[in-house]
Amino acid sequence: MAEAATLRPEQYVRRREQLAGWEVNVVSYKLGDKFLCEVDNVSPGAIIARGQGATREEAESQALAQARERLARTRRFPT
Repeated sequence: MAEAATLRPEQYVRRREQLAGWEVNVVSYKLGDKFLCEVDNVSPGAIIARGQGATREEAESQALAQARERLARTRRFPT
């Protein structure tokens, strides 16, 4: 029976950013030979977008573009 290789996240980076008027968390890390990125809204922490690429910049730009598009379509009600 062959053993499966265990992948562990490396080069983990987490930061807060303003995106389309919303505060979001941007998390990116390397898993195996690719970088992954997740963008979530701060309050409930729901993931808005994900991206992946050969470099951190590629994964983040993909996820941020998708998140920007989704957040721009979100209606806001006056409080």
